[in-house]
Amino acid sequence: MGKVNILALAPQELRSFMVEMGEKPYRAGQILAWLYGKGAQSWAEMTDLPARLRQALPEIADTGLRPILKKQVSTDGTMKYLVGLEDGQAVETVVLPYAIGTSACISTQVGCKMGCRFCASGLPGFIRNLSAAEIMAQLLLVKNELSKEGKQLKGFVLMGSGEPLDNYEAVVSFLEAVQDPERLGMSLRHVTLSTCGLAPRIRRLAELGRPLNLAVSLNAPNNALRNRLMPINRRYPLEELLAACDEYAKKTGRRVTYEYILIDGVNDWPEHAAQLAALLAGRPAHVNLIRFNAISELGFMPGAPAAAREFARILRERQINVTVRRRLGTDIDAACGQLRNRYMSDIP
Repeated sequence: MGKVNILALAPQELRSFMVEMGEKPYRAGQILAWLYGKGAQSWAEMTDLPARLRQALPEIADTGLRPILKKQVSTDGTMKYLVGLEDGQAVETVVLPYAIGTSACISTQVGCKMGCRFCASGLPGFIRNLSAAEIMAQLLLVKNELSKEGKQLKGFVLMGSGEPLDNYEAVVSFLEAVQDPERLGMSLRHVTLSTCGLAPRIRRLAELGRPLNLAVSLNAPNNALRNRLMPINRRYPLEELLAACDEYAKKTGRRVTYEYILIDGVNDWPEHAAQLAALLAGRPAHVNLIRFNAISELGFMPGAPAAAREFARILRERQINVTVRRRLGTDIDAACGQLRNRYMSDIP
């Protein structure tokens, strides 16, 4: 029987665990404060626990924190971590420095089954879902690393490897821990979930009524082109996807962000911008234009800066809210999955 993963326990479950160990329930609160608030990396650092408990815990429980296998630092301040998992797999977690504060990009699966033609994280195929505890371990790793530099985490996006809504139960459980005042205690207003467009799961998420920001990876203004780039569109075409997003906006009061990766000569023409404006007209929407990060295995190239500016101009001219995202980490394999794929291919 394996050790108990403390990050996998809700506060009441941890209190019950303490009682089973012959301890007072309030010890659970002390442990939670050390893991989620004070950045403890080991049981030995939890100095307000009695010595007997600090000695007993390593035999039967694991903090759930995960090691850094590799770290890359960009000249623009972006940091990419390869996080080791207990079964020998690994996922990427990225720290993104913005003028408004530091954000993080968190993975929800090892690999991905969605098959988007421009994405590196799906190249090895789908391997497995991450548990809620493994997702939280990435977030705590980032929080603790930033704390060492005197920085705070302002928010984060579920936009790393994997499709969050394909791992729905674990992601929702993780989000409960994020907003739980006994654990991370962060408002979901500072959290964004990015999806390729699983319409029924978007509707299910809307039913929760949480102030979670939704970002949809759109990348094409019509079904024909989106079918080419994103196979999920054959199952949930734009009409169904946008209807689900409208429902999400109505039930949560949160404007939906539509991410649009500009790929040279594929989806970055002025006519695409005009089609996109028509598609989103009248909707509570914001478009986030992203120049593609080149991935050698895929054959696509980034759209030119001038094309991005013209694309944005056309959208603004048609009263669509739009920003062109600043490219970060281009010197450290910026696209999700690149670092992991290289690292795993080097393992004999």
